Amino acid sequence: MSEQPKTRQELYERIRQSSKDEYILEEMIRLGFWPKAGELPEDPADEIRERGEIQHELDSLRTEKNRLDNHAAMLRELRKRRLEASREKQKETKARREAERQQRAAAWQQRKSEELLYLGDGVSAGLRSLDSDADTLQAAGLPILQTPLQLAKAMHLSLGQLRFLAFQREVAKISHYVQFSVPKKTGGERHIAAPMPRLKQAQYWVLQHVLTPLPLHSAVHGFCAEHSIVSNATPHTGKAVVINFDIENFFPSISYRRIKGLFQTLGYSEAVATVLGLICSAADTVPVELDGERYFLAQGERHLPQGAPTSPALSNLICRRLDARLQGMAQKLGFTYTRYADDMSFSADSQDNVQALLAWVKRIVREEGFQLHPEKTRVMHRGRQQEVTGIVVNNALPVISRRQLRRFRALLFQIEKDGPEGKSWNGHSNVLRSAAGFANLVYMVSPLKGAALKARVKKLQQRFANH
Repeated sequence: MSEQPKTRQELYERIRQSSKDEYILEEMIRLGFWPKAGELPEDPADEIRERGEIQHELDSLRTEKNRLDNHAAMLRELRKRRLEASREKQKETKARREAERQQRAAAWQQRKSEELLYLGDGVSAGLRSLDSDADTLQAAGLPILQTPLQLAKAMHLSLGQLRFLAFQREVAKISHYVQFSVPKKTGGERHIAAPMPRLKQAQYWVLQHVLTPLPLHSAVHGFCAEHSIVSNATPHTGKAVVINFDIENFFPSISYRRIKGLFQTLGYSEAVATVLGLICSAADTVPVELDGERYFLAQGERHLPQGAPTSPALSNLICRRLDARLQGMAQKLGFTYTRYADDMSFSADSQDNVQALLAWVKRIVREEGFQLHPEKTRVMHRGRQQEVTGIVVNNALPVISRRQLRRFRALLFQIEKDGPEGKSWNGHSNVLRSAAGFANLVYMVSPLKGAALKARVKKLQQRFANH
């Protein structure tokens, strides 16, 4: 028998723990109004007790159900909170990544505005090498440039403009060159690649500030101030033997790598040398139409373009070792050596050592990365007409050949008689302009003869000014 509740609250708690009927039954038994359990057969109180037990079980089940329901709700709430936290974290991660992306994009744009990171396949490896030899450049009187950005500023270009001019593309919609052909005096055609104005301006800067201040070999007469085909021919006048060689495909033989290497030997960093080499070189291109669009396809390696203002000076500088070796060999064999572009001339007062010279020239030219034109090697002995770059050198003074002068005078006579229509000179259809050029050549070689011819051409130009 349990203890009697002392307070109303304890009473309510006792009733909640069992039931009202059970509590009343217990009180009746305690007070003696009902026999104890088991004393009566078929005791009606057993039903109350059984119902109480069932009620206890039901209450227990309800409690468990409520507990389980609350657990499921808690799980749902927990999942909800976790999902919200995950979504918030995703938003934060997305915002952080977007901020990082914008920072990287801004940093990339900043680098692109200050550095050249890529200029095409096969030419971009050295763009991070920025160490120029300032002492060597200063000693040579050249601009001290460490980076492409400094080069762009010196050229008064933005780095983006410099990138546009230097970028190497296998396929492009824009060509920096206009290509055309002109007839050669000796037959065939000469292919010219003339740079467009923006590139041409950059090339003129390179020519003026980097190439022109550099000294050339004393044997060079082509593309040099105060030198000409006359100065090239004069050392060979009155000699027993004159030998001429021609370098085949002279400008195309000078590759981008050799051009870049020259700028590096001057003291420029590989990055600056790369940009200068790209600006001063070009690959041959073929125009192609596709879906109404015009494209330019690069053919072969980049090389010196014939038509760029930098190409003659670069060819002379790249050939310095060739000239030094040829001159040293010529002096040992008793010959005089000069070079005008791709024309190499040797002469001597004796006809000895001609075969030795032929063999050595072929070997040296090959070792220096060039090739002799197989059909343009001429050995001219005394007793026959000897020419150097188109000028006759048999006598003490260089002269234009009599045959050419006769042809030219005949041309002037025909123009005076019938007019310039249908006539040409050396393959040029503008006969008056080409005639004026030849008269100037004669004047440069033989001033007295040339003055008379220039006067005749001038009269013809005035007479046929409207033709």
